[in-house]
Amino acid sequence: MKTFRELLIWQKAMKLVTNCYSISSNFPKEEQFGLTSQIRRSTVSIPSNISEGYGRGTNKDYYRFLTISLGSLFEFQTQIEIAFNLQYISKENFNQLYEDSRELERMLTAFMNKVKETL
Repeated sequence: MKTFRELLIWQKAMKLVTNCYSISSNFPKEEQFGLTSQIRRSTVSIPSNISEGYGRGTNKDYYRFLTISLGSLFEFQTQIEIAFNLQYISKENFNQLYEDSRELERMLTAFMNKVKETL
């Protein structure tokens, strides 16, 4: 693999960020520096840590950055549920974001297990 951009988990994480930005653009204006910002930062953190870990050079460092990415994913799942409970997102959008995040969670966990085997 020549670049982190070839990783399917990175590609899916980037798609999640794009969808998140699109959906959160409809949040109330008063949430711009609150929940909107939190959700966006947590999703941006997912592919960012995947790529940063890739560039670190050791599998131990890579694994550590993948765990940070997974933590950000869990943070995002919590935040979209809060947004849904506050009726900032529809049931349909919530279900789509949540299912996409669960798929990414499974893929990321499997990838982490493979990296961990090399430690």
